[in-house]
Amino acid sequence: MKPLIRNLASVFVGVLAAGMLVALPAPAALAAPAPLDIYPLQSTYPASPDFVLTVNGQSVPVQDYAGYDIAQFAMGSGEAAISIRKINNTNIGSYSISPRKLGLTGSVSGSTLNFTVTKDEYLIVKIDSRPDLVIAIDPLETNKPASSGTGIFNVTASPYSASPGPQYSTTAFQNALNDAAAWGSANGGQGTVYVPAGVYTLGTLYLRSNLKLYLAPGAVLKYTGVRANYDVHWRKNSQARDITWFLSTRYSTTNISITGRGIIDGNGMASLQPSNLGVNLLVPIYTDGFTVDGITFRESSSWAIMPTRSTNMAFRNMKIFNRFDMGENDGIDVMESRNVTVTNAIGIGLDDPFSTKTWANHIDLFKNVPGSPRPMENVTFDDLVSWTHCYGVKVGQGVFQQQLNITFRNATIYDSSVAIGIHHKYGTAGAVSVQFEDIDVERVGHSACGDGNRTWMALWTGATSEGIGPVTDIDLTRIRVRDAGTTPARITGVPGAPITDVKFEAIRMPGSTTTATTLQQMNVTNVSDASNIQIVP
Repeated sequence: MKPLIRNLASVFVGVLAAGMLVALPAPAALAAPAPLDIYPLQSTYPASPDFVLTVNGQSVPVQDYAGYDIAQFAMGSGEAAISIRKINNTNIGSYSISPRKLGLTGSVSGSTLNFTVTKDEYLIVKIDSRPDLVIAIDPLETNKPASSGTGIFNVTASPYSASPGPQYSTTAFQNALNDAAAWGSANGGQGTVYVPAGVYTLGTLYLRSNLKLYLAPGAVLKYTGVRANYDVHWRKNSQARDITWFLSTRYSTTNISITGRGIIDGNGMASLQPSNLGVNLLVPIYTDGFTVDGITFRESSSWAIMPTRSTNMAFRNMKIFNRFDMGENDGIDVMESRNVTVTNAIGIGLDDPFSTKTWANHIDLFKNVPGSPRPMENVTFDDLVSWTHCYGVKVGQGVFQQQLNITFRNATIYDSSVAIGIHHKYGTAGAVSVQFEDIDVERVGHSACGDGNRTWMALWTGATSEGIGPVTDIDLTRIRVRDAGTTPARITGVPGAPITDVKFEAIRMPGSTTTATTLQQMNVTNVSDASNIQIVP
């Protein structure tokens, strides 16, 4: 038999059948294999004892992590044929591929699962009782900078001469950052700090205006928690520990970006032991025009990313890999900021991966921060995968200043205590005009972080000494609930702080082929101090 001809525009075969010449349709053209960029895995990250991964016939490193395994690469236009083999070669009995809404199915041959993707996605694959395998597929990089040249400040080149390894390179990095920012300011653009592959041990770093920090694939900025090498920025009373900002902006900065496919590593569990010093990995504070694109954040021992009192920020193609055995390790908490987008992101960790908060100056986080609290406005989270023991997507707990026009859309909640939530626990301001759109709730398997809730949705106000405030104008649209949890969904205000104007539209509950028409069908049976609830099938 002749080989199959690919990419033919049309093929017609004449067949003599019953005296007629019949034109048969052409076979569908096969997509070309996508080009790949496979990131090097540094030896600081152990290889998985569970899986071997190949993509389009190329080996992709799989790393062992606390609670799940991780593989990362980028793909361009075309198809990526993914093959996952169990290392002990026992036959695969069952598997699942999330997000389930993608409809990805595979074929099993003994100990190997094969399936194909046609675009970059952040996936979670479960095979038998093995750890979940996170396959984070990025889009290929565009506008990758050169490693040297005019306006490029390579940290390993003279005069900086930073070296990967256990010795601190903080001074070299900070000097390169300062020089690049000065060059950008003088030349009307951004100076670029180029960080080649390698693991760099670093103390506190500060970012100034007109700066791009580029982390090449395989570059790791590593926090160690040796207290003498870090500035203390605040004290987290609930954890009884001081907190440092690993990377942060100087106040009143503009035009800063962090790009590439490298890693910012909080080294959380190991770094806490000698010093009890927690770390926020990235704090863009009092800045305007700030961008993150393609970076992996891992193992923070406190809230990982905290955009704070800032404007016009974009976070794209972002991976947040935190642990399940460390508390208060939120993914990205957008705080008191305006015009913020978080697009194409996966967030994993014990605490809330994606949330918004507003505070007051007496709160521990802000006691050492100058300036006045700010309201939150125009924040959009789009194209998310969330895996947590707490809230999948969430407004709150702090609502000391108004939160206005907050949107979560196109999200998969892989697991949670509460998939969709507004928890107005602290403050007297309102959470106003909050949209949850096109959310797929795959599992609600936990309750420890949900304040007793284990449900697909909780909108509620908690009465505390910090005051109470209203929640109003909430839309939940096109929600697919595959697991409703074990406790009732709730809409519970309190006297003086009601929840009003809630609209449900096209909510599909487990086992149903149609959308819900009543609160009872949605298991929303815990309702108090709430009014004007609408249901649109």
